[in-house]
Amino acid sequence: MLEIYLIFVKRKIALKKIIAVLLLFIGLFSHAQAVRKYSNEFMNIGVDAAALGMSNAVTAFTGDVNSGYWNPSGLLKIEDSEASLMHASYFANIAQYDYAAYAKKIDDRSAWGISLIRFGVDDILNTTQLIDSQGNIDYNRISLFSTADYGLTFSYARRPTLIEGLHYGINAKVIRRVIGEFGSSWGFGFDFGLQYEKNDWHYGIMLRDITTTYNIWAIDEDKYNEIKDAVAGQNQEPPESTEITLPKAQLGIAKKFDFHYDYTLLAAVNLNMQFARTNDLISSDVVSIDPSLGLEFGYTNLVFLRAGVGNFQNIEQLDGSKKVGFQPNIGLGFKYKGIQVDYALTDLGDQSAALYSNIFSVKVDLSIFR
Repeated sequence: MLEIYLIFVKRKIALKKIIAVLLLFIGLFSHAQAVRKYSNEFMNIGVDAAALGMSNAVTAFTGDVNSGYWNPSGLLKIEDSEASLMHASYFANIAQYDYAAYAKKIDDRSAWGISLIRFGVDDILNTTQLIDSQGNIDYNRISLFSTADYGLTFSYARRPTLIEGLHYGINAKVIRRVIGEFGSSWGFGFDFGLQYEKNDWHYGIMLRDITTTYNIWAIDEDKYNEIKDAVAGQNQEPPESTEITLPKAQLGIAKKFDFHYDYTLLAAVNLNMQFARTNDLISSDVVSIDPSLGLEFGYTNLVFLRAGVGNFQNIEQLDGSKKVGFQPNIGLGFKYKGIQVDYALTDLGDQSAALYSNIFSVKVDLSIFR
């Protein structure tokens, strides 16, 4: 028994060392890059109305088809195969955000998934040719174009045999960004996730863009020159051809409480970390941390009521002072015979700089059709 205990302790210490080394590696690699602070932000919006209703505090316990986004190690909790769809509109329906995912259990120790995100603005007026060479305005010269960002993610999860309750997952991401005929880019990156369960407690870590994600842009010089000439003195230099998305990390802890077999309460906390100085609640040159808290009350695994608060930001006011803004969210869910429909209202009460949105999603356990 003593030998077994010592082995367990050693494995636990080794797991902590692995996590510490990963975070240190990400922090050092981030500060070694001289790049833009924001890139591929559409991949940070989030998916699944159930998770958004809990302010994204799902890193530790996520365990369905949407785990491919939140923490790929959670795919192992799928019983068979699942599919998910989500749609949301932003900026007074100007921008459309869509998401689709599929995941399947391979065996007792592995699972895989695939997901696609699209964030786009369609039918944008191109007025660069509105005025001809003679100075005349010709509305027939107005054309339309669209700009869209795509994120395709392949996920794989595995449960090792050495440590009971531990599982890990990895994402391989392909990013495609298109701005009409003016330019487009391809990007590639990886995520890594861990989950650990013990005594009904759930722990999780998600490392996004762990090797940094590179976007390589191709600019149509002829189309770019049309824009440059249309607005004299502006955009005289072509944009950078390379963008780098710096790593981020999320640490999570959660616990589910059962009451009289019919009622459940899930409580979860996330620490969302960026390795740069930002407007997050806790900010330094080394790391900035934005905490989030989520709650889910369930009745007979049929009806769910959710609430969460996150996106704590130091917002500068017009007089130069700062106040702490935050984003409260609420949500509802209904599950019946393998079909789950969820709704979330984000930024309830307009307490943050973000705009509120109504979000709907549906998740289906595909085994019900067999």
